[in-house]
Amino acid sequence: MFREKEFTERLKTQAEAKKALLEKFKARPGPDDPAVVARKAEREAVLKAREERERQKEEERQERLAREAAERAVREAAEREVRLAEEARLKAEAEAREAEDRERLARQLVDEAERKAARDARYAARKARVRRGR
Repeated sequence: MFREKEFTERLKTQAEAKKALLEKFKARPGPDDPAVVARKAEREAVLKAREERERQKEEERQERLAREAAERAVREAAEREVRLAEEARLKAEAEAREAEDRERLARQLVDEAERKAARDARYAARKARVRRGR
């Protein structure tokens, strides 16, 4: 059967709990205790080591970024050279095609002029035959 605690019992339990907490707090070592000093030194050493690792990581990251930037610059320069060479090749091909087209056009004009001259000569010969026959 459950029996409810009386008010005085609850006050007594509360006072004992406070007293136990106070004793626990008083039993805690002070800031000049060797164990506290050792833990503090250990924490500082861990913090310094962490800062050193972070600094090294940052240096490595900066070196990696610089290396990547240099590689990117070299790659872009090579790509630019290839692009310029390709443009020069295409330009030379275009100029060669234009020269071929001009040459072909000139040959066509010469051939056309020769055909016209031959036709004109035939017409003139026909007219001359017709006139002689009259």
